[in-house]
Amino acid sequence: MFRFFENLVDPFPAEQPQTPPRRLGAFIRHYSRPILPWLLVTGFLTAVLSVLEVVFLNYMGTLVDWLGEADRTTFFADYGLELIGMGALIVLGFPLLIALQSLFTHQTVFGNYPMIGRWLMHRHVLQQSMSFFQNEFAGRISQKVMQTSLAIRETVMKMVDVFVYVSVYFTGAMVLMGQADLWLLVPLILWLAGYIGLLIYFVPRLQRVSMAQADARAQMTGRVVDSYTNVQTVKLFAHTQREQDYARGAMQEFMGTVHPQMRLVTLLTICLQTLNSFLLAGIGGVAIYAWYISAISLGSIAVAIALIMRIRAMSDWFLWEVAGLFENVGTVQDGMNTIAQSQTVRDVPGARELDVNAGRIDFDHIRFNYGQGVKVIDDLSLTIHPGEKVGIVGRSGAGKSTLVNLLLRFHDLEGGRILIDGQDISQVTQESLRRKIGMVTQDTSLLHRSIRDNICYGKPDATEEEIEAAIRQAHADGFIGQLEDEQGRRGLEAHAGERGVKLSGGQRQRIAIARVLLKNAPILILDEATSALDSEVEAAIQEQLYSLMEGKTVIAIAHRLSTIAVLDRLVVMDDGRIAETGTHEELLERGGLYADLWKRQSGGFIGLDMSAQNAEAAE
Repeated sequence: MFRFFENLVDPFPAEQPQTPPRRLGAFIRHYSRPILPWLLVTGFLTAVLSVLEVVFLNYMGTLVDWLGEADRTTFFADYGLELIGMGALIVLGFPLLIALQSLFTHQTVFGNYPMIGRWLMHRHVLQQSMSFFQNEFAGRISQKVMQTSLAIRETVMKMVDVFVYVSVYFTGAMVLMGQADLWLLVPLILWLAGYIGLLIYFVPRLQRVSMAQADARAQMTGRVVDSYTNVQTVKLFAHTQREQDYARGAMQEFMGTVHPQMRLVTLLTICLQTLNSFLLAGIGGVAIYAWYISAISLGSIAVAIALIMRIRAMSDWFLWEVAGLFENVGTVQDGMNTIAQSQTVRDVPGARELDVNAGRIDFDHIRFNYGQGVKVIDDLSLTIHPGEKVGIVGRSGAGKSTLVNLLLRFHDLEGGRILIDGQDISQVTQESLRRKIGMVTQDTSLLHRSIRDNICYGKPDATEEEIEAAIRQAHADGFIGQLEDEQGRRGLEAHAGERGVKLSGGQRQRIAIARVLLKNAPILILDEATSALDSEVEAAIQEQLYSLMEGKTVIAIAHRLSTIAVLDRLVVMDDGRIAETGTHEELLERGGLYADLWKRQSGGFIGLDMSAQNAEAAE
């Protein structure tokens, strides 16, 4: 039975995630569409239960009148059928309705609803451009996804409950009291006016505090996760105290939202209970006086008192539901500001798959900056022929990594085109583009999964023989067999830890190389691919990399010029432009920027401008 109701909704909709609207109501509807029919069902059942509760209270008043007026000898003969009917409704009908409402609410809606939001939000966020992640804490983004999806559910469910109870229960209560004696409505109307006043005063203030609190909570989580993610750097620089202070700053900002919230809560509680006390005293006084002048029956008094006691209890619940509603609205609004951002790099409508036959790359008068107003790449043109191995050289900030990022389409150009085999990369799908490019970077991060999963990320359907061959080529077979994690998993099944922290830099780099070897893409990018390796291992792997380059178009970035001097051609970049191009020997003979960089190398790396150092020393 439970499984039937749980399976009424698919928590993982197959539809492609769309950028959600940036208006609150539309944003909530966007993530509520799959669950909407069942929300209507739960709302209807809640309304029916509310009506029945009012009917029960009214019946209790009627029963009091019967007991006061009926003849004991004929009581069951006169009222037996009504008593049996009401008993059956109470014993059978009411529990069955509650069971049905609970099944729809808890099995169909409560679990599936936030998961639908998490699934669609996560898929949308994964498709965001690199700049989105560069501008946000990873922990902050994940916190927004988790808490926003829950807040959407709570917002909608509270709206349904509040609407149903206001429209059914309070309306029914006022009708019953008005039927008994119109004077009973006077205290209720005065109480309602005061109650609305409390809502008007307190709820917007609670909403503002809640929005600030949601943002402060995400900031606090982001700082804590940032420390954990970079714990090696924290330990290396002995900055544990500094990280504590950094996190404490965010925690203090969070507490700066908690204290105002709790003050509002205390004031609201005092005001509400005072208002409820006046309501009870007012209704009690009017009811007693009406009975004294024989205007109402004892049953009506019983109904009035029961309704007021119920209203007192519900008023507290209702106020906190409304406050919770606006608190969750604040959380949704805060999350919406992050999640509902449009992707800065998008596939054009009808984008086709990239087809790489030869591997020719053309940078055609490209221009780009990072929104800083200063050109990082300025009118650069470069052709890399099929199968050509090209090294990109230049000082830090010359634009080398930016050139590679543009080829991968992590950013869109401001001008010009990049073509692969004559196909403009802005007109093909991003995924097909990146499937055709293999890349090994200097700072390799591994997924917190098994070594096998990390290597197979380059080719998920790889055979065991292919995996082992890639491991041998990357010279990773010497250490993988000795790995063991805290769960006792060994070798390829051992987990790498977050960002691969359980492995040395050289081990991570060799696994990354094995991953790219397995991918076997026609275009290969090496960005300081062997910088984390010792000289002996680097020499061994260089041989494999040269063999890997066969039949591929290669772009290699290195500060260690000796590692790329043997390539077909070197391109020297300076201030976002191509300063020189040629072979290693040609560039040395030319005596230009490359020759200058070669002379200034210290230990095989491009160093700082020595003339600048000398000038600083002279000062």
